[in-house]
Amino acid sequence: MTKGYVHSTESFGSVDGPGIRFIIFMQGCDMRCKYCHNPDTWAHGSAGKNVTEMTVDEILTKAERYRSYWREKGGITVSGGEPLLQIDFLIELFEEAKKRGITTCIDTCAQPFSREGEFFAKFERLMAVTDTVLLDIKHIRTEEHKELTGHKNENIIECAKYLSEISKPVWIRHVLVPSITDKEEDLRAVRAFIETLPNVEKVEILPYHSMAEFKYEQLGIEYKLKGVLPPSKESVEIAKRIVERGE
Repeated sequence: MTKGYVHSTESFGSVDGPGIRFIIFMQGCDMRCKYCHNPDTWAHGSAGKNVTEMTVDEILTKAERYRSYWREKGGITVSGGEPLLQIDFLIELFEEAKKRGITTCIDTCAQPFSREGEFFAKFERLMAVTDTVLLDIKHIRTEEHKELTGHKNENIIECAKYLSEISKPVWIRHVLVPSITDKEEDLRAVRAFIETLPNVEKVEILPYHSMAEFKYEQLGIEYKLKGVLPPSKESVEIAKRIVERGE
C-alpha cells in the first residue's frame, strides 16, 4: 500500500472547499512563491521536518472522527505543499474516500500538470474521484509568474482549461501582493481568463500577509518580501470588484 508524506492535518477547515473539511497538508513543493506561508512544506518526502508517513486508511480513520461536523457539503481537502507531486497516493486516497461516501477536494497550484504521458492518465483517474478543485492563479503573465514563483505558468493555464473542458467545479484563488499582483491591467486579465471558464464556482482575492516571516528565519531561508506591507483595504476592494465580481 502506498504511503503519503504528510506535513500536518487540520480538523476544522472552513475556507478550504465546501462546508467544514478535514485538511491534509502534503509534504513537497517545487514552486518557490515569494509569499509562501508554508516554506516548511517545500522539502520532498522524508527530507522535510516533522513529516509523517501515513497510509490511506490511517488518514481516513483520523478524518472520519470529525465526520459528524461535515454535514452534507463537508469532507476532506488535500493541500500542501503541492499535493499533485504525490498523485499516486492521492488517487488511492480519493478512490477509498469515495467508497466511504466522503467528498473530496484538492487545493493545488497545478505546477506539475501536463496533458502528456503517464501524468495525464493519472490526473484523469484522479479527477474522476475529485469533487472540487481549488486552483491558485499566482500571476496571469508568464514571465511575472516565473519571477514570483520560479516557474512559468503555461501548464497551469492549460490545467484550468482542461478542468473547464471536463466541467470540474473549480474555485479560483489569487493572492494580492502590493506592486506584484495588484496592477489593474493584470487583475482585469485574470478576470478575462476566468470568464472563459464556465466551471468556476467561486473566485477569491486573498490579501497578502507576512505572518509566516518567522518560519523563514527559523529555517534559515531568505524572506524575499521583507518590508512589503499587506495591501490596503481600498486596493483589496478594487481587486475584489474586478476579479471576484467582474465590474
